[in-house]
Amino acid sequence: MPAREYRNTRVDENRALIEGHVREILRLIGEDVDREGLVDTPARVTRMYEEIFAGYEADYKDILGVAFDEQHEELVIVKDIVYYSQCEHHMAPFFGQIHIGYIPSGKIAGLSKFARLVEAVTRKLQVQERITSELADIIESELTPHGCMVVVEGEHLCMCARGVKKPGSKTVTSAVRGLFRTDAAARSEFLSLVKH
Repeated sequence: MPAREYRNTRVDENRALIEGHVREILRLIGEDVDREGLVDTPARVTRMYEEIFAGYEADYKDILGVAFDEQHEELVIVKDIVYYSQCEHHMAPFFGQIHIGYIPSGKIAGLSKFARLVEAVTRKLQVQERITSELADIIESELTPHGCMVVVEGEHLCMCARGVKKPGSKTVTSAVRGLFRTDAAARSEFLSLVKH
């Protein structure tokens, strides 16, 4: 069965209103909303919102799906998961990579489920710190592992393209749950494997 593709149905329900507001914003910043390049922009922006804000419709239990009974109790890492999100402070994009590690306690999830979970959590107005904590909390709640750790790297356009204008600067956040809180060796193993 193919993976469910989430879309923001509220955008679809409010399409005419959103398009009208986008058109008005364009007019208010000094654009000619009737020029050729902008005529279809309100509709394009609205279609984009259906996709980039699809996380509001996601069901995390549905995404992680069926967990498999497996007696593997060693570290599992899914790293370099690319994500794109929108900063809730400026509605500007931020993006980067997410690394997830967990030590199963008898239940594992399909590896692609972690990438789908990242998509669901990041496709809404967010801050990087919340993404990091949400991912760790969901994995802890749904899989009840001995421990999990999430590291998120992000490049924020609200910092690179405006304001202090420091392109190339990255923000790194982490969330640690369970065994990783108390076991320095487990944390070090995760961080070492993520770097390579």
